[in-house]
Amino acid sequence: MPGYVWIPFIVLGVLLLLFAALAILGRWRNGLYLRPIVKQLSKIGFMRRWFQRMSVSALERSNPELASAVMKMQQFGEPTTPEQVQRAMRVLTPQERRAYMEAAGQETADFEPTNRQQRRRLEQGGHGLPTRAADEGSTRPGTAGRKAGAKKKKR
Repeated sequence: MPGYVWIPFIVLGVLLLLFAALAILGRWRNGLYLRPIVKQLSKIGFMRRWFQRMSVSALERSNPELASAVMKMQQFGEPTTPEQVQRAMRVLTPQERRAYMEAAGQETADFEPTNRQQRRRLEQGGHGLPTRAADEGSTRPGTAGRKAGAKKKKR
């Protein structure tokens, strides 16, 4: 049997292995290792549209109000000022607004630190800023090594 007969089987096998790897990455640790791959693939125009269609269709099955809110917000565009945000929120119905705000709250609450630096930021107060309890006995940042009379004028 000639070698070129095996080419379709090899291509199908490679595609099957690729889809299996993507499925495993999507299930393992809630898709943590699949996100960078999707982020890189989203730079390609048709892939980005395909991913958006897939996510909207999954949202339509699980939460139709949120799906319609997301579609309306995508049509409105990315708001950059608070006025634009208010105008975009006025477009939504009360049920859509409620679903959108709940999803936005869950998105920030589901943050999982992936490395030591992110875990320390989370322990210190979330955004890298020290909490009040950690900050009570300390001075301003960067003043630890200065002497009290270091800024005297010379005459």
